[in-house]
Amino acid sequence: MRTPFRFAAALALTGAMVAACSGAASPTPAPSAAPSAAPSIAATPAASPSTAVVPSPSPDPCAPANLKLLTAGTLTIGTDNPAYPPYFAVPASGNAPKPWGLGDPTNGQGFESAVAYAVAAKLGFAKDQVAWTVVPFNNSYAPGKKSFDFYLAQVSYKPERAQTADLSDGYYFVAQSVVALTANPLAKITTISGLKSFKFGAQVGTTAYDTIKNVIQPTTKISVYNDNDAAVKALQARQIDGLVVDLPTAFYVTAAQIVDGKGNPLASIVGQFPVQAGTGAEHFSLVLAKGSSLTSCLNQAIGALKSDGTLDQITKTWLSDKANAPALQP
Repeated sequence: MRTPFRFAAALALTGAMVAACSGAASPTPAPSAAPSAAPSIAATPAASPSTAVVPSPSPDPCAPANLKLLTAGTLTIGTDNPAYPPYFAVPASGNAPKPWGLGDPTNGQGFESAVAYAVAAKLGFAKDQVAWTVVPFNNSYAPGKKSFDFYLAQVSYKPERAQTADLSDGYYFVAQSVVALTANPLAKITTISGLKSFKFGAQVGTTAYDTIKNVIQPTTKISVYNDNDAAVKALQARQIDGLVVDLPTAFYVTAAQIVDGKGNPLASIVGQFPVQAGTGAEHFSLVLAKGSSLTSCLNQAIGALKSDGTLDQITKTWLSDKANAPALQP
């Protein structure tokens, strides 16, 4: 942030003293003499108002030239590999450039690729000033030196992670969602009120379970499982109609866990619930080195993307429309 200008003015006035001299009287008038010149009033010229001293504005610490980057002039972003859709889109050719598998982080398509380039733009970096590097998920927040300026790969904020790395403000607050087998009538439901008559399951002690209990309020007993894998198996065995999980997990379940022998999905995301943002809400954060000077700048960029509607539009484009995860209506 720049500091406001402050103006100071000083006015100095000097005066001159007027002095007069008289001679002694003479009995005989003396010849007239030319009067001596009286000292000039204000013989010392008045000082002109001094020029205001304007301090230079403090340099913007978030300007590209002032950022402490891994490589001067280049913003280096890390993510995991393979880069899964819908966070990173698969190129039309079907082949991501090496070293990337599946999605291509460098094309600006997919939720997290779009977020990364939007953040870069807010910081003042053009697309050709961004470089990507492969970093395994768990290494992103591990202690030690980083090979990136910031990292994103659906890293949820956790206090223990924040002990070894800086975690930014949330750029995505995790929504809960419903997954159903495509052959189940539940797959065609579009409203929350329409979910009540179906049987649901979730992992015990999770936000997903709370969503079933407090938001769906089903008419049948909720099935509870010790872990999410058991809940997925129950869905596959048709012991429940629907599984409630966070949206990122739903993408994985439908794309990788409930598929046929050829990899074709057998389940779909019925819809997602409105996001419950707030201090304690689960959210994805950008990861930086512990104590990084970039953290406050990234938080400013994220705040600006929220304020101008860019982040909402990116979320709608890649996690609702293109990801086939429509928002459930009341």
